[in-house]
Amino acid sequence: ASPADATHFRAHFGGFRQWAVRTSKVCNVSWASADQQGLEANIERYRNSSVMHGSVAEEHRPLYLLNGVPVNFPKKTKKLWPPHESFGCRASSK
Repeated sequence: ASPADATHFRAHFGGFRQWAVRTSKVCNVSWASADQQGLEANIERYRNSSVMHGSVAEEHRPLYLLNGVPVNFPKKTKKLWPPHESFGCRASSK
């Protein structure tokens, strides 16, 4: 995606609230930090993440594509722990 694509996406989806189901949730779009940019940075971010644990369904894991074709995600370099039971949930006590 180009910088123009990213700007368009951010303008369109920032504040989006026209979901197919009734909810009060509002989409928040923000720029990633420099350490989250690029393939290698994202591989390093996720290869040892609990999201890669065997208890997490394949459809919930990062997908690595090469020329549009799924390939195996690079192997972990540390022991993976299962996600905490509140994984994916946001604290609602604000």
